[in-house]
Amino acid sequence: MDKKTLRIFRPGLSTPCEVPLSGGTVRAGFPSPADDFLDMPLDLNRELVPNPASTFFVRVEGDSMTGDGIGDGDLLIVDRAVEPYDGCIAVCYVDGEFTVKRVKLEAAGAWLLPSNPAYPPIRVDADNEFSIWGVVRHVVKTFK
Repeated sequence: MDKKTLRIFRPGLSTPCEVPLSGGTVRAGFPSPADDFLDMPLDLNRELVPNPASTFFVRVEGDSMTGDGIGDGDLLIVDRAVEPYDGCIAVCYVDGEFTVKRVKLEAAGAWLLPSNPAYPPIRVDADNEFSIWGVVRHVVKTFK
């Protein structure tokens, strides 16, 4: 999403999206014998989409945010009801294009900061058409 057209998807919430949830935590070392037991199902809609009317899925194009674990092809869960805050990762609209960046808010504007050093920061001020479209709440990755 390095200044491309934004493709927006709405979550399908007509039925719960329930998956089994293990009662324990995931260890990065040796498995626990208790991992064979499952607790109640986890509804992914309730977990990932707390504000259905203002939540959207956005597919990432580009690699400007790889330092934050956001890569090409990842799916962002963006909530437009969340108040943008200094340091948040957000989908922003700048001069007719969308981009995803970390936002550094200032009194006279903002800096949009990529987390890949190959990309320069973007300064936005009163001369730019700028809005924070929504705050990124989750990233869905597919490991190949």
